[in-house]
Amino acid sequence: MVKVTIDEDGCIGCDACADELPEVFEMVDDKAKVKDPNAAPIEKIKEVAEACPTEAITVEE
Repeated sequence: MVKVTIDEDGCIGCDACADELPEVFEMVDDKAKVKDPNAAPIEKIKEVAEACPTEAITVEE
């Protein structure tokens, strides 16, 4: 099971994660939220996490 968390204080609301993986992430009140961490391959989620400009996304296996 994959655990994906978002540091809300670190999230700047850039929407990049939700644009790339809308099945996993969504924007709520200008902050990213995890919708379904199992809706995409973990490799893809890790790519999106690494691309986060503030490193606010953490992925644990």
